[in-house]
Amino acid sequence: MAAKTGAVKSRVAIRPLATSDVPAVTRILKSSPEAANWSERSIAEAAAYAGAVVLVSELGSEVTGFLIGRATGDEAEILNIAVARERRRRGDGGALLEAVLAEFKVRRVKRIFLEVRDSNESAIAFYSKHSFSKVGRRPGYYREPEEAALLMEKIFTA
Repeated sequence: MAAKTGAVKSRVAIRPLATSDVPAVTRILKSSPEAANWSERSIAEAAAYAGAVVLVSELGSEVTGFLIGRATGDEAEILNIAVARERRRRGDGGALLEAVLAEFKVRRVKRIFLEVRDSNESAIAFYSKHSFSKVGRRPGYYREPEEAALLMEKIFTA
């Protein structure tokens, strides 16, 4: 059988964020202008949110991405997600998203929301691939640069 061509996908480990991961997450954010810009302090405090799910992807001992979400009752939201530029399209983001969706199912969440930059076509396609649907638009939602957000939703069916 011939080998597949294209990006090589590596199996990453998904685990909860540790305090020592915050500098690596900050570096990933600085190289990801399409993601929501959070300070180191905000990232560190995210784990204390009620209902928080804060995960990192890791290859070897290197943090390759992160996801911050939270659940409240039967609804949840993905607040921020980014993957290191050199690890994009290799499955890291998908592994993070699948892990948080599995955790939300355990918590009996029925609906998950997220915002994505209106111009971020690759992220919109990524979320659509994972059964998120466009349900609204929020003008002026993002800063630096100012841009509208597309509101997306995923509904878990019984």
